[in-house]
Amino acid sequence: MKDDRLAVLIDADNVSHAYIKEMLDEIAKYGNPTIKRIYADWTKPNAAGWKNVLLENAITPIQQYSYTSGKNSSDSALIIDAMDLLYSEKVNGFCIVSSDSDFTRLATRLREAAMFVIGIGEKKTPKPFITACDKFIYIEILKKEQKSEAASKPQKQSKSKPENTSVSKADKDLTELIKASIDEISDDSGWAFLGSLGNFILKKRTDFDPRNYGFQKLYPLIKSIGEFEISEKETGENNIKHIYVKNK
Repeated sequence: MKDDRLAVLIDADNVSHAYIKEMLDEIAKYGNPTIKRIYADWTKPNAAGWKNVLLENAITPIQQYSYTSGKNSSDSALIIDAMDLLYSEKVNGFCIVSSDSDFTRLATRLREAAMFVIGIGEKKTPKPFITACDKFIYIEILKKEQKSEAASKPQKQSKSKPENTSVSKADKDLTELIKASIDEISDDSGWAFLGSLGNFILKKRTDFDPRNYGFQKLYPLIKSIGEFEISEKETGENNIKHIYVKNK
């Protein structure tokens, strides 16, 4: 997946420029952002913040004039470009950066064409757009992650800070989701491979991310809940272990 060519299309009217570094770092985990475009009416003062970060991040600005007062002018231009890129076959996937539900149908159409679609937006993003994507990432957790890394840098000599182990971080609905998912994909003995479990949960809830609960990975999140049996099996390769989980 990391070799996939991604088109990153940013709706500047609905996302703050303050998150640009974190967004691009996150997108790089899923593929190579070969096309990066951002849409706005650049004659408006509210787009000024973006102008300062475009060159240093190699993002191409697309001008879209506001023909009607109070209407987001970027939507139609972004959608048209996305469809052009789809038919050009230059990319394997799309990343739509916006908190606007107007892109719900676009995300659905791209997935129908077998494109991998990532959504990035604020927590206020309407549910239809979130579920229309293969994966949806909340911008807020990217900013928190960056701050956490910066705070830990002066303590490199000391032991690494343990992850948040507060069970309260994982709500009851999440616990039930994990339990039901284990039941659905487990073998006859009730054990489910952790990697398969994570992928299965993501199919059910596209905005699922352990970082939403204060954990970097799924494994420590599940351990913190305390309602699952865990088995670690050696693979014999560079201390790599396969982790399995089971409902108690």
